[in-house]
Amino acid sequence: MKKFIQTIRNIFAIEDLRIRIFNTIGYLLIFRLGSYIVLPGVNATAVEKQGADPEGLLGLINTFSGGAFSNVAIFGLGIMPYITASIVLQLLGFAVPYFQKLQKEGESGRKKINQYTRVLTIFITLLQSIGYLAGTVDPGYLYPDVDRTFFTFTSMIILTAGTVFCMWLGERITDKGIGNGISMLIMVGIISRLPFAFGFELTTKAADGQLLRFVIELIVLFFIIVGVVMLTQGTRKIPVQYAKQVVGNKVYGGQRQYIPLKVIAAGVMPIIFAQSVMFLPAMIGQFFQDNSDFANTINRTFSDFTSWQYNLSFAVLIILFTFFYTAIAVNPNQIADDMKRNGGFIPGVKPGKQTSDFIDNILSRITLSGSLFLALIAVLPAFANMAGITREFSYFYGGTSLLILVGVVLDTLQQIESYLLMRHYEGMMKSGRIKGRSQLPVAS
Repeated sequence: MKKFIQTIRNIFAIEDLRIRIFNTIGYLLIFRLGSYIVLPGVNATAVEKQGADPEGLLGLINTFSGGAFSNVAIFGLGIMPYITASIVLQLLGFAVPYFQKLQKEGESGRKKINQYTRVLTIFITLLQSIGYLAGTVDPGYLYPDVDRTFFTFTSMIILTAGTVFCMWLGERITDKGIGNGISMLIMVGIISRLPFAFGFELTTKAADGQLLRFVIELIVLFFIIVGVVMLTQGTRKIPVQYAKQVVGNKVYGGQRQYIPLKVIAAGVMPIIFAQSVMFLPAMIGQFFQDNSDFANTINRTFSDFTSWQYNLSFAVLIILFTFFYTAIAVNPNQIADDMKRNGGFIPGVKPGKQTSDFIDNILSRITLSGSLFLALIAVLPAFANMAGITREFSYFYGGTSLLILVGVVLDTLQQIESYLLMRHYEGMMKSGRIKGRSQLPVAS
């Protein structure tokens, strides 16, 4: 406890870090405030009386937005359209030569891609706002004298402006706060729903006389969290030997180092990508469900996160996106070239192409095992719900919510620890270093 208090003192003793923490808290409070400001024309009292938290996939969206989705708030769509736009631009980087060229242009290319992402976010938000207003905003939520057509038109603009503002808040947290602004917004939205879910699960089990079962659920959840942390922190170390070089009277090199390949090099990005894709069928199906039986079936299937079709599709997408994003994040050819240029080699492996193939084979094996574990964690909420855990609490029993929370918390701790070490303070842990980073899209 004494060490913890001293660490807190050290954190606030660094002026730059202290300012960044307060900036981050301020931006997050603004984000939470926008989750309770309802759209103009909406009767907040009617929403509170008639409305209930949506179920299935829409309930997960509501969790990500911190309740703004069910509140019919100006931040109702949250930051998810930006995530979808980021996915599209990432895919275009593989398929379209122009975007491939931009990715290789360094800082200038990255700025152009970010600008395209922002513009695409606006169009995606406009499209999603139509489905959101048509399928979620009940006519009873509006004041009697509000024209529905005018309300839809103005709300589309306001929801789009709200998403753009959330994107701007994420950028401010990245630049002026402690980093990973988009990730922080999603994390805060999830955490804001945790006390309600925890309390609802406790009261439900207490009313049924199943407090012992509730304790067992918490114990199982603890071990799941430990497993997720181990997965996030897990690395495969490849030994690298550097040749000795004599410069004057000094000898350089000769030491053995390691290349740490993370089991999940893509972080939580595969989960975010897959989740964003899974939103689309339900959104489209809900919009056209009155005019098409097929659309109604799609909406019913992909809105139920416990259905085997949803979970199978979700798991397959996670595995594919894990390999996809790992290919972007880790380049074996570049690693092999850098090693060769610096006089390094893997014992028993020739420099050059053989080194690249060796690293690629190891990366493929650990990525396969990591992607399977990610897929398993992602579908755990469905099994938890089927086992009798309430829907609200099951979202935190694994899945996207837990992975994002663990990833972002580890990354935030790493950011803070780096500030402490730069100022020659003792780190936050007695041994080892916090290595986890959540690779969520970050606007620049």
